[in-house]
Amino acid sequence: MHSSLLRRAWVEIDLGALLRNATAIAKYAGVPLLPMVKADAYGLGAVRVARTLERLDPWGFGVATVPEGEELRRASITRPIVVFTPLLTDEFDGAARAQLIPTLGDARSIEEWGATRLPWHFAIDTGMSRAGVHWTEVGALHDVLSECPPQAAFTHFHSAQLDDGSIEMQTRRFEHALNAMPQQPTMLYAENSAAIAREEGGSPWSVVRPGIFLYGVGSGAAQMQPENVVAVRARVVDLRTIGAGETVSYDATFRASADRRIATTAVGYADGYRRSLGNRGVGLLHGQRVPIAGLVTMDMTMFDVTDVPCAIGDIVTLIGRDGTDALTVSDVAEAAQLSPYEILTGLNGRMPRRYIGEGQGNGDAT
Repeated sequence: MHSSLLRRAWVEIDLGALLRNATAIAKYAGVPLLPMVKADAYGLGAVRVARTLERLDPWGFGVATVPEGEELRRASITRPIVVFTPLLTDEFDGAARAQLIPTLGDARSIEEWGATRLPWHFAIDTGMSRAGVHWTEVGALHDVLSECPPQAAFTHFHSAQLDDGSIEMQTRRFEHALNAMPQQPTMLYAENSAAIAREEGGSPWSVVRPGIFLYGVGSGAAQMQPENVVAVRARVVDLRTIGAGETVSYDATFRASADRRIATTAVGYADGYRRSLGNRGVGLLHGQRVPIAGLVTMDMTMFDVTDVPCAIGDIVTLIGRDGTDALTVSDVAEAAQLSPYEILTGLNGRMPRRYIGEGQGNGDAT
């Protein structure tokens, strides 16, 4: 990579770790993968992620919008691509041209898409109350399902990470709905990352639909823990000493009790490093933890480096490993009082991506 791309801040993506996570979850599930690469592969670059995962021969890929699917098609991804957010009927032409597979759950959409004779997947709502036909109302679609049978049927677990019995309840509802269909499709699926990790002895369905596990965030299940995939690093661009009583950043929320050394890094909430980390988050400098001083600003974040040697140009790790210590996406999300999904998907801004890992070399960036 040209050094100028790394002067300010960057996202580092370990494609080798991504591939190992996908391999582990595929082996554990025992069925083909339908990886979710929506939201630009959770901020990591959908095209690069999909091309890496192609090595595992996945069934297809999952996206949220027609433009996301079109991007993969332009990159010569030829596998099935499922669009999991319901489409408006005026999006059908674009989806058909790109050979995308919509997820449908109402008679009108099924009839209109059915005229294309292209594949579609039947969305069944078993408790998420977000999209798809309610599980008790599948029988009312008997005629249209007979005329336009789906390639697959699926549901989505709303609390797969919890031991609350909801997976079992939703599975029973899904099976009830499937029995109400005029003919069950041979392809059935339900499991997201957390649900896959809970299964013992493999998945009972046709494919599994992993998302955030691939990108280094686990669900807490001891038997399935992913490798870290993402690092965020920023350079120190300013260094100063402030005296007792002096303040740092907006609203003066940090006030020095004694002389403190403050390092400014060129990363802020416009890059996806969240404002809520102010005075709560930490970074890693030369393998040691340094606290954020004051509020995170749009373009810069300040750290108290009083106890750690520091010079202009030094690298602070905001997510990832430095020496023997590491800050995971989950660690940063907890400090920011957000979900790991929000942290990852927020990284698709102006920071360049640096891809490392198996077969990637170190000179590759977008």
